[in-house]
Amino acid sequence: MSNKVNLHTADHAVPLAPEGHDQAYKAGKILANSILERDYPYTKVLMLVSPYKRTQQTAIALKKALYEAGFEPTWRECLQLREQSFGLFDGLDAEQLQEIYPRQYELYQKHKEFEGEFFAPMPMGESRARVCDRVRSVFGSMMRDFAGAGGIPATDIICVSHGVTIRCAIMEFLHWSWDWCEKEPNPANCAIKTISGAENRGWKLSETFSGFPHPRDHDHEVQEIREHGHVA
Repeated sequence: MSNKVNLHTADHAVPLAPEGHDQAYKAGKILANSILERDYPYTKVLMLVSPYKRTQQTAIALKKALYEAGFEPTWRECLQLREQSFGLFDGLDAEQLQEIYPRQYELYQKHKEFEGEFFAPMPMGESRARVCDRVRSVFGSMMRDFAGAGGIPATDIICVSHGVTIRCAIMEFLHWSWDWCEKEPNPANCAIKTISGAENRGWKLSETFSGFPHPRDHDHEVQEIREHGHVA
């Protein structure tokens, strides 16, 4: 059985699960507290948000929690932070892929067999390597925001994105190798990964909040596999 919602709804239009709104609000409270604990003399929070519906809805709940804590975050839609595109493979399980797209599936499996799934593009979609190429393009804009181009420097930039995209962004920003991204699991729902430091002092990754566990019914498991960027 394939993931039902992705058979009739384009991925960018898939909404947040009902429980996701409450989870995002709770994560926003945790995020706000972590910023307040640092006690900056001033704080400018910028939100970079994927254009997909579910991330936009997540960001609305996060922003509400931040606003209640006294912040006035600036919101910017960021196309580069969208989900990996699964093209013709979207919403189909392995059995269906072998039946409908046998040659494309065979090629993808060849990469997977030799631990090179990271480089394998999905037909009319993207590889994880291609996702890395596009997320890297947002870093220059982020550095200008930290430097205060056009106004007060941003002290915190919150990226509201997707599992594969987050892994690729961390890998590229910290100059880690592709096999880290390949082996690293997706963050749990509403997990908060924090990169802290400065351009002249180096950067480090930490986990501010481990997130909420993924539901464990069949359709959610198929969705989770797909959003990890894998073809089962």
